Amino acid sequence: MSDKKVALFGWHPDVVNYDKWPGMSAEKLRAALEGDRDNLVSLGYDVVLHYIRDDETAFETATKALEGQGYDCVLIGAGVRRDEDHFLVFERLVNAAHMAAPDAAICFNTNPSDTAEAIKRWI
Repeated sequence: MSDKKVALFGWHPDVVNYDKWPGMSAEKLRAALEGDRDNLVSLGYDVVLHYIRDDETAFETATKALEGQGYDCVLIGAGVRRDEDHFLVFERLVNAAHMAAPDAAICFNTNPSDTAEAIKRWI
């Protein structure tokens, strides 16, 4: 279907404060993120899942992951975007995508079940 390259960014399941996300666990988050990736691959996208581990290294991590890779779309997951305690991480990731992958579309999901729809809106 597609030869488009997609980068997914989300929190590493081992660093999330699950007190903020009742009913969620590292295992469930890992399964959801990997499920998103696998679903997109089944739709024909070339997908790489990138994990963010902390506020301080988010920009550098994303920049290194994106530079020169030819991504068509960068998705920043809802778990990064919706955590008010880490809004600066979201800002850093948007700017890393803008600078390191200037030709890539940037999109956002609301939860793991609508990641493919977010990607399809832009590529």
